[in-house]
This record gives sequence, structure tokens and C-alpha cells, in this order.
Amino acid sequence: MSVTTRRNRFAVAALAAVTAIGGLAACGKDDEPKEAGGKPSKLVVDTFGEFGYDEIVKQYEKDTGIKVELRKTAQLNEYRPKVVRALATGKGAADVTALEEGILNEFKTNPANWADLAPLIADHSKEYLPWKWELGKAADGRLIGLPTDVGSLGVCYRKDLFAAAGLPTERDQVAALWPDWNAFIETGKKYRAATNKGLIDSATTAASAVMVQQGGDLFYDKEDNVIADKSAAVRTAWDTAVAMSDAKISAKSATWSPEWSAGFKQGTFAATFCPSWMLGIVADNSGPENKGKWDLAPVPGGAGNWGGSWLAVPAQSKYPKEAAKLAEYLTNAKSQVEAFKLKGPLPTNLEALKNPEFTSYTNEYFSGAPTGKIFGESVEKIQPLHLGPKHQAIKENAFEPALRSYENGQSPKDKAWEQFLKDAKTQGAF
Repeated sequence: MSVTTRRNRFAVAALAAVTAIGGLAACGKDDEPKEAGGKPSKLVVDTFGEFGYDEIVKQYEKDTGIKVELRKTAQLNEYRPKVVRALATGKGAADVTALEEGILNEFKTNPANWADLAPLIADHSKEYLPWKWELGKAADGRLIGLPTDVGSLGVCYRKDLFAAAGLPTERDQVAALWPDWNAFIETGKKYRAATNKGLIDSATTAASAVMVQQGGDLFYDKEDNVIADKSAAVRTAWDTAVAMSDAKISAKSATWSPEWSAGFKQGTFAATFCPSWMLGIVADNSGPENKGKWDLAPVPGGAGNWGGSWLAVPAQSKYPKEAAKLAEYLTNAKSQVEAFKLKGPLPTNLEALKNPEFTSYTNEYFSGAPTGKIFGESVEKIQPLHLGPKHQAIKENAFEPALRSYENGQSPKDKAWEQFLKDAKTQGAF
């Protein structure tokens, strides 16, 4: 490891200790009600997006007598600052905290902030996708997080809008439209010609899908030096997204924006790139009136991993053993299958991936699509990614804004790329 890399890592730890942004309601205070023997009456779980835990925790509560409070934050860029503040101030963290792959490495640089789960639970190291389990460990060997899901990719599409544009609607025929990204762009051109609308929501969503398909290093190399200007995966994603912008196949709806959320229901676009965890979000945004209008097809190129998380226990939890047991419960094979059925996060537990309830599962909202089969078959093709400590910051504050500036006609292509490289150094530095 280089001196620069060591300095960066020490700086990451310092940042986690002093940054104070956002806010979390405090939990685990001294005046919190307790049951006899010191068992907590309540444990708090912090998540972002949809993890599918609403029904699962009800059974846990019955089994243990411990109430579980689920605190949900809609967007990751709002969630991370809350976790940072809780760690920096030493108060307000949940007993169980979800860590997404884009921010996991940042928090692993200061393992003292997290309980070592290994001595608190049984050994589950052989029960999960091997690379997923290993990523839950800090550099000192401490087991920071238990694997939840992996973000296997597909394409969510509106059958009614495809039919109106004269495109096929059956998922096998739709998959045949785009064996690769060039063919996908040609399909988008046909949709634009027929409807004068964008096929997809935004070029940035497409860029994310293309980037993670490549595997290996993205914004950082293995020593966590920023290599945005040299990364083949980043350049391929950029060039593909630019080609989509040039072909005018995008609705220019920035991911997670109010316009994007409303666009699902309003038919502003007819397709989006769906990691498995996105299914619940698509359904929630589209509403019950659009049930059966959506379907799911394989992504161009056949596979890719966008997202996925781990459950960790902050060291400040007053009940680390009980919190670890709750994290263990939420990530076991049965719970992962139930979470998938409810909201779509794809299991990483090997037993869950073979469970007939998972492999045969069909999603009624998505026209009975065999989502267990579609996503499950792509798991073996997923190439592990290396995400540096500030991956999410570079992606959200450098890469995507620069790409949007080109997509919206605010910057020429070369200037947008130069701005991205400049901002990537700023966002990735400490």
C-alpha cells in the first residue's frame, strides 16, 4: 500500500469521526424502557429504499418479545449523512444499520465504529455468495456486516406503452430486441419515432447499468487511488450513455427526482434499468392502477450487479448481542426469500437462492414475470466490483451531474467529461 493510500485511509477515518451532517432521532438512550434481565424492549433498524422487512419483523417480535422499529430513508444520498452524523456524535445510530455497497468501504475504514459480529452470532461464512461475505469484513478482519441482497439487473418495461409504439410486448420477444446496447439504442429510436417520447428515464440510469456490468475497478484502483480518467468501465458507461443522449431515447428524468417518481405513473418513459431491489420502488411509484402493465426482461448483455447491502451493528448500540441476533435473523435464508417476495431484494444466501419459493416465484405486479428465475439465473454471471471509499460521492456528485449537463444540452461532450474528471478528484479526495 502506498503512503498516499495510507494517508487517504486515515483521512477517511478522521472524516467519519468529525463529519456532522443531517440528523437521526436518538435511540438506545439511558431512559429507554428495558425488560427484566436487561433485554431491550425495542431495537431500531435503519434502512434506505425498500428492504422488505415490514412483515418479517412482526414474526421476530412474536418470537422474542422485542419490538422492532423500522426507520426508512427514501434515498441513499439522504441516508448516508444521517449515519455519518450518528457516528461522529456518538449518539443517534440505530441498533442495526444498513450499509449499501457504494458507502460500505467508506465506513469500513474506521472499524471501531462497528461491533465485530463474529463472536456474537454463529459462523455463517459458508452460507452466502463468497465474495459478498468477504466484502462485509474490515481490513483488520472484523466482521462488520452480514450480507443482505445483491442488485442483479433487468429491464422493467411498460407493456401498454410498448404496444402503443408498435413494439412487441412478450418478455422473450422484448429480450430479443436488445441482445446488446447498440440494439437497445435502435429500439429506443423506434420508440421515439412512434411516440415522440423517450424510451428510458435517463442516461444516468443507463450509465449505472453499463458501468457495473464491466466488473473490476470503477472510480478507484485496488489501492483506492482515484482512476476515473483511466477506468475502462467508466469510459464505456459514459460513451454508451452519451450515445443514448445523442439518439434522444431518454426522457431526461433524473433518477430519484420528483419528476422521475411521477414519471412511472404518468408514462413519461416506458422502461428503466431495474436492479432486483428496484421492483418495489417501481411498483410503489406506479401505483395499484398500473399493476399488470409492467413486465421484466433481461438487461442487454445479460447480467450485472447494481447495488446490494449489508446489515451492521454500530458500536454505540447498548444491545450489541441482541442487535447482532436481529441482523442474523433478517439475513437468514427464510427472511431473504420473504423480503424478495415482498419488495424484490435478491438473496445472497445460497440456500435462499435454491429455495423453490424463490426460484419459482412470479411477481403479479409485473405481469406474472418469473422474477426469481430471471434474476436468479444472472447471479452466477455477476462480476465482483471494486468500489472505493467515496464511490457514491463521485457517482452522485461528479459523474451523474456532468452526464446530465450533456444530456440536457448545458455542456458540450468534451467539457462535460472534463468537468467530471475535475469533480471526481475533488469528491474522491480527503
